[in-house]
Amino acid sequence: MFHCILAKYNPEISAEQKESLLMKIRELFGGLTEIEGIEAVEVFPNVIDRANRYDVLIRIRMMPEALAVYDDCEIHKTWKRDYGKYLEKKAIFDYEG
Repeated sequence: MFHCILAKYNPEISAEQKESLLMKIRELFGGLTEIEGIEAVEVFPNVIDRANRYDVLIRIRMMPEALAVYDDCEIHKTWKRDYGKYLEKKAIFDYEG
């Protein structure tokens, strides 16, 4: 399955900050493949700068049973604790693929 996180930064986040955050998010989520059942992680920036767009997509390919492990892992806790302050909103979407 794929676990997708769409995140929209707060309006005051500059383009330079977005670039810096993208690198940090890629580094953070890159460690997920060490967890059994998590096969791949991809982090994509949005390429269209419009107010109604999200800024980043994090797509995690995992076995369904790995979701509970992911939810409780330090990477997920760090994401919520350290990056939530930069986000206006986020959406989560899971699908089979």
